[in-house]
Amino acid sequence: MIKFSFVRKIIKYLQGVRLELSKVTWPKKEETVRMTLTVIVFSAIVAGYVGILDFLFTTILTKIFVR
Repeated sequence: MIKFSFVRKIIKYLQGVRLELSKVTWPKKEETVRMTLTVIVFSAIVAGYVGILDFLFTTILTKIFVR
């Protein structure tokens, strides 16, 4: 009896998930591509900025501590 109620709960949950997913407004392909490119470009800019800072701090600290 316990197994059947567990299975029923899972089925009810999945039906709720399906209902909620049918209400979602999914983005168009063009919007998805644009947002993906925005994230890639922004990530590259941040990576470059962090890389430059790392290089500068490494150079400065090497000159200070290694004489």
